[in-house]
Parts: sequence; structure tokens; C-alpha cells
Amino acid sequence: MDPNRIEKQILLPAPRERVWRAISDSREFGSWFGVAFDGPFVTGQQLTGKIVPTSVDPEIASLQKPYEGTAFTCVVETIEPMQRLSFRWHPFAVETGVDYSKEPMTLVQFDLEEATGGILLTITESGFDQIPDARRAKAYSSNEGGWSKQAELIQKYIAKN
Repeated sequence: MDPNRIEKQILLPAPRERVWRAISDSREFGSWFGVAFDGPFVTGQQLTGKIVPTSVDPEIASLQKPYEGTAFTCVVETIEPMQRLSFRWHPFAVETGVDYSKEPMTLVQFDLEEATGGILLTITESGFDQIPDARRAKAYSSNEGGWSKQAELIQKYIAKN
């Protein structure tokens, strides 16, 4: 286990175009992920998102409920159509009254690859070694479990839509 990097993979039995739309359209992304963004994903642009419970799974939505309305920012780093979307954000930045803006951001990447039976989606978050010591372990462990849940959510979202 690399304490600087989280990686999750999931095989999605869907066409590449469908998987791409689910990760690259900020409204679709928000629907399964559990966030309402203030605009589209555009390379180099900063977005603000507010946590809203996912529309895909009631159990996971209940886990997100305590954080509903919590705002966060992300900066879109890369959009390679049908291949990769990446952004930077402050991991597990949910504590009220804390200014995370001075902290480094981690890099989150969504990579699509052809595979037998569909598209292999690899979700990677890296850069935890730059997060302040006081928050690093909690941010890593929270996001480690969170990305497992998000992989389930996108799978359910694509199956239903």
C-alpha cells in the first residue's frame, strides 16, 4: 500500500462514450458522486461544488447526508476526451470553519481503457505526502474508503442510465 496514492479500478459494461459522459459532464458526475457543481468541467477552471446526497444509492446517500451543503473547490487539470479527466482538490476538507485554501491539493484522475466486457475505469488520487501531517492519515483513510464507494456509485449510475 502506497500512503501517497489511492487507486481503484472497476469494469463498467458500457460503451466508452457512456462512461466518458458520466465522468466528464459535471451534472452527470454530480448525480452519482453526490455533488452539485457551479459549472461545467473546463481545463484550467476552478469549480465550486456543494455536497448533496447521491441520487444512486440510498445507503451511501445517508452517509453523505451529514456533509450536505459543505462546499469545496476543485481545479480541472486535464480533459483528454474519451481517455482522462483529472482535477485537483483538498482531500476530506469537510471540517467547518477550517480554511483549506493554503494547503496543497491532491490530484484525482479518471482513466478509461478498453477491456473485455466494457471499459476499465481507473480512479487514482495522489499527493497525500504534501498534506499537513495533522490531516494526512485521516484524509487518506477517508478517501480510500470513499473511492471504493464512488466506484460502486458510478457502476450503479451507468447501469440505471
